Amino acid sequence: MDDDRVWNFEESLWHASEGRYHERVDPDCIMALSHAPHIFAGQAAVEAVSGTPAWDEVSFDDKSVSRPEEGMIVVGYKVTASKGDTRFKAACTSVYRRRGHDDWTVVQHAQVVPAGDEGS
Repeated sequence: MDDDRVWNFEESLWHASEGRYHERVDPDCIMALSHAPHIFAGQAAVEAVSGTPAWDEVSFDDKSVSRPEEGMIVVGYKVTASKGDTRFKAACTSVYRRRGHDDWTVVQHAQVVPAGDEGS
């Protein structure tokens, strides 16, 4: 997957419906999120992000892509997202695993919310 497709994939998850999360978040995924209990694994990870808004506007800064081995992509970035009056900022990482041709899933995702932005 080239870099443009990587960023389109990542952005699509910020605009995603619950069905999209079930398709693209791997059953073995582990997530670190800003709300308790903070660490989510497997189905709990899918459920943890299923309740988040499908953000209207999403922008990424400080983007980085790494391909440590065949079939694995690691991304890091800062996100700013908004829906109505709700704003969200975080530093994020995601790791994708290729299951087959053009079939990628998220196996790790983490969000670090900068101090002072918790209630944005």
